[in-house]
Amino acid sequence: MAGKVHSPVVDGFDAWFAAFTKPTVLIELGALLVCLGLAWALVALLRRGLKTSNSILFGRSVVDGALFPLLLLAFGYLAKTLLQQWVPSAVWVVVIPVLVALAVIRVGVKVLQVAFPQATWVRPVERSISWLVWLAMVLWVTGLLPLVLQELEQITWKVGGSTLSLRTLIEGALTAGVVLLLSLWISAAIESRLLRSAVGGDLSLRKAVSNATRALLMFVGLIVGLSAVGIDLTALSVLGGAIGVGIGFGLQKLAANYVSGFVILAERSLRIGDNVRVDNFEGIVTDIKTRYTVIRSLAGRESIVPNEMIITSRVENLSLADPRVWASTVVSVAYDSDVDQVMRLLLEATLRCERVLREPGPSVALSNFGADGLEFTVGYWIADPQNGQLGLRSQINVAILQTLRAHHIDIPYPQRVVHVTQPLAAPH
Repeated sequence: MAGKVHSPVVDGFDAWFAAFTKPTVLIELGALLVCLGLAWALVALLRRGLKTSNSILFGRSVVDGALFPLLLLAFGYLAKTLLQQWVPSAVWVVVIPVLVALAVIRVGVKVLQVAFPQATWVRPVERSISWLVWLAMVLWVTGLLPLVLQELEQITWKVGGSTLSLRTLIEGALTAGVVLLLSLWISAAIESRLLRSAVGGDLSLRKAVSNATRALLMFVGLIVGLSAVGIDLTALSVLGGAIGVGIGFGLQKLAANYVSGFVILAERSLRIGDNVRVDNFEGIVTDIKTRYTVIRSLAGRESIVPNEMIITSRVENLSLADPRVWASTVVSVAYDSDVDQVMRLLLEATLRCERVLREPGPSVALSNFGADGLEFTVGYWIADPQNGQLGLRSQINVAILQTLRAHHIDIPYPQRVVHVTQPLAAPH
């Protein structure tokens, strides 16, 4: 980048403009259109053949992913190399830097979008990357980039036994950013491959492997980035000791949550999709992070539960061993009712509900002699507790009410018998 640069400023704007006004420019423009068509057609064919979308390479459309600008850059560089043997380069002097900037921006943006799909800080980082890349492209095209780098090299200061320059720090930061983006790209590809068509316990195990792989790649990328900046890695031993002391005194809970997260994912005691009850909060496990677990109730509320709480407290998993759940409802009838008939009618009304399992089937028991009537408990099994129980209980109660009314069986109102004792008449 810092070598000889052919640009309008270095070679002279007049010479570049003269080359741009020649008829050979039409050949370059035609080659550019051919490169655009080839890149678009190849990406469209790959999207159709691989049946993939919303990834780093393919994105949501043909031109949204990183593959389109990368292919366009490759075709453009090949066309420039072939054409410069016969015609002077005028269009490619500007087009190649623009294509490089587009490829860098698209790769960085898509990697961040896929690696952190819901993070709010991704959008400002994307804009910062775009502005920096376009600034570097303008400096490259105008030929000012070598001059700027030379001036940055002159700004130095001494840190310990080494001398650092502003150019070294900037290049090191860029290298660290590139390494971290590559690490995120690789981890996102591994996560996509691991989580594809995985469900239940297999999904949780693959999620654990994916999280561990991303953490390892990020750590390696950070080490490489620090080395590129020029930081002595032996100095990190002091930082490691300080972090260890911090974990021992103030970060026990945070460290315990991370360790508990890996234990949950490795043991598969809790899986994505399980119906659980934690601290009187019942819902479906929608995600298991390394620090917390997200549980979504049937009412739409989400609870973020620290992983340490799941490890150390009592958790009811309603779908770990058997997804079937037993539920019940209580019905009262008058004391003069036929018990056998009532039990038969209650059983028939319960079986009319489709969600009630036939094996094991529902049961009816005379559970109590109430103050106002005979109390029957109707028990039944369901296999889809994630769909809720209140609607089913209402459906069963309505069916029972209709059946009892059709057979003229009374559901008693609360009754109280008051005995009035007449006082003895006084003698006259």
